[in-house]
Amino acid sequence: MLVTNHVLTGALVGLASPGPVTAFVGGVASHFALDAVPHWGDRPMEEVMPIAVADGLTGLAAIAVVWRRTPPGWRLRVLAGMAGASVPDLDKPGRVFLGASPFPRVVDDFHARIQTRESSARMPQEVLVGIGTATVLGLVLGRMRRSAGRSRSTSTTPTPTTSA
Repeated sequence: MLVTNHVLTGALVGLASPGPVTAFVGGVASHFALDAVPHWGDRPMEEVMPIAVADGLTGLAAIAVVWRRTPPGWRLRVLAGMAGASVPDLDKPGRVFLGASPFPRVVDDFHARIQTRESSARMPQEVLVGIGTATVLGLVLGRMRRSAGRSRSTSTTPTPTTSA
């Protein structure tokens, strides 16, 4: 799964979580759940790198846009969800740039085992997943911003819970 799709899903996990700790853990769980679904991949590294670089930059841009669009009281949990959803893929740049994954072998083996249903023909699916997730996230954040605007006008601003 493209990291941008993990980032967007992690943001939704963060919005649904009661706090940043559960958002991070939920983000990690969402990463492995998405990787278990058939998705794009199974390409030689020289073909993957240009796509991975573009996707990584798109994922970083998505983090910035989501951060900016998220109401301030929700930002920490949303950032935690996005981080948790992204962190399992640090194995790839770790191998490319440092020669080793930052994770124990058991984690890398599990991650590799659940990604056995990759196909080079599934890029259209990746794009649709990204568009669909971004659309849902945009609708949720838009509704939250409108609700917060209405609450401010009636001087009762709802605040999220901050438990783990």
